[in-house]
Amino acid sequence: MIDVLRNLFRTHEAPRADVSLEVAVAALLIEAARADDIYDQDERRAVLRLLQDMFTLSSAQAQTLHDEADAIQQQAADSVRFTRVIKNAMSEEERITLMEALWHVVLVDHQRAPDEDALMRRLAPLVAVGDHDSAAARRRVLTRMGELGA
Repeated sequence: MIDVLRNLFRTHEAPRADVSLEVAVAALLIEAARADDIYDQDERRAVLRLLQDMFTLSSAQAQTLHDEADAIQQQAADSVRFTRVIKNAMSEEERITLMEALWHVVLVDHQRAPDEDALMRRLAPLVAVGDHDSAAARRRVLTRMGELGA
């Protein structure tokens, strides 16, 4: 009976856990870049550079990963598909580093829109990063960007 009910609600899409860690991370970075409804060249360059650095990719490989994640992210109903993969595959330290990367993408335009703040507040617990650690990650990014001073 339970299997019948599960099959009723199952879509014909690929299973939800079918994304790799790299795609999940790229999808969240793209989501962060689009949170304010503007995905400009600076944000795109930041996402591509982060993907290169995080996964030791060439620029062509980062672009391929970006494009794959972009297509999947735009079709996703929510972020849980991606955050679940990240939460299960990354250590706490890696997840905090990911929060820094997400904050970097959000802040690359030197503005914080309410939608960006809301996304970051929602993503932190989904990837098992506390509010304190997320705020500290944001401050480190701002310091590197010269917004807070040393």
